[in-house]
Amino acid sequence: MQDDQEKKELEEKGEESDSNLSGFSQFIVGEIETIGGVLTGDPLTQAEGEFNVEVGSVREKIEEDLENDQKEEDKKTS
Repeated sequence: MQDDQEKKELEEKGEESDSNLSGFSQFIVGEIETIGGVLTGDPLTQAEGEFNVEVGSVREKIEEDLENDQKEEDKKTS
């Protein structure tokens, strides 16, 4: 219950919550792996990096959708 209160306060202030960082961080790690794979000539590392970039993008979209759904649900109950 208190976590929900803190999340609402952060959203009102315009600060990003930790949950939004997970997809973004996976995206960044994927980009680094892709570059590392290209520089070392390792196709497996490059492919893994590309995969992580895609997964990071999907996670961001899902997190945004869940956040929007929760906001809509909160408006309906208010």
